[in-house]
Amino acid sequence: MASDAQPAPAKQPVTLREVAALAGVSVATASKALNGQGRMTAETRTRIRETAQRLGFRPNSLAQSLLRRRSFTVGLLTNDTYGRFSLPLMAGVSDALVDAGVSVFLCNVEDDPRLAQLHVDAMLDKRVDGIIATGKRIDRHLPVDLANLGIPAIYAFTEPDPNAIAFVSDDAGGARLAVEHFCRLGRRRIAHVSGPASFAVVHARAEAYREVLAENGLPVLEPLLGSWSEAWGHEAVAKLFDGEGFDGTREKPDAVFCGNDQIARGVIDALRERGIGVPDEVGVIGFDNWQIVAEATRPPLTSVDMNLAALGREAGLALLSLVGGEPAVPGIRKLPCRLVVRQSCGRPPDG
Repeated sequence: MASDAQPAPAKQPVTLREVAALAGVSVATASKALNGQGRMTAETRTRIRETAQRLGFRPNSLAQSLLRRRSFTVGLLTNDTYGRFSLPLMAGVSDALVDAGVSVFLCNVEDDPRLAQLHVDAMLDKRVDGIIATGKRIDRHLPVDLANLGIPAIYAFTEPDPNAIAFVSDDAGGARLAVEHFCRLGRRRIAHVSGPASFAVVHARAEAYREVLAENGLPVLEPLLGSWSEAWGHEAVAKLFDGEGFDGTREKPDAVFCGNDQIARGVIDALRERGIGVPDEVGVIGFDNWQIVAEATRPPLTSVDMNLAALGREAGLALLSLVGGEPAVPGIRKLPCRLVVRQSCGRPPDG
């Protein structure tokens, strides 16, 4: 038998006028309070916002966009297909923008200029407020020109355009953290195994390695360069432990600083196969602090963290400032790394 019951009427959205009436203020005052504008007492602003929250008021995004000539969206371009670097960076960008009501959408351009231009054109059609470009290495430019787009562009963890604002991790500083940590632990024969010579970060980290050893009066073994892989880490151990050693004395390393976590994991596996204890006989430190690798390594891997989320947050805040019309000095900002100490290098510095 058919029911005579009628569906409940759809709930109408709460209006700004209703918020203003319940808060006892004008519509204009309510609008200014919710948009962080206008002059009023802190008590009034708080009362209006609490009233809006209690009623479930949601601003009309389209109306706000038209009023401010903004879309409250930002595009994030990357060629980091697997998201190894771009995803933590995007988390930082989102954290910086969420309180301003700005959304971020990610576009993977791979290394395809045509695809990159299509994504940029789509972003411009959607009237994004700005673009953040990021990648998988700091010495390669994305395959698209972001200059003269008419909207701000910020670079993070990728090579910038001239006269642009860019944020990168301080790779040399990160390498210093690792090697200085070994020195504090009393390690005296510290080797360095890193990635391909075609990467700028490889040379920055190797130079910092040499400087710290020289400052501490320790012998320097020329860095071994290869691929960013566990296999190379495994192969490098054979070179280090079957070769001439330090200064031709055949003394073997008591510490290995690695250019990334995959190399470090290969080094640890190869040392274990030789019956060499980590960290008792040889300490190992990686770079990147890729948690799924570092924490699964046995023993868990001490590693340099590039603070990509913090880097993304700074890039997001810089973009907000540019969108708001604030001037900014172009150039590259280097953000510090941090050392995450686990069990692969021995006790912590104060342990």
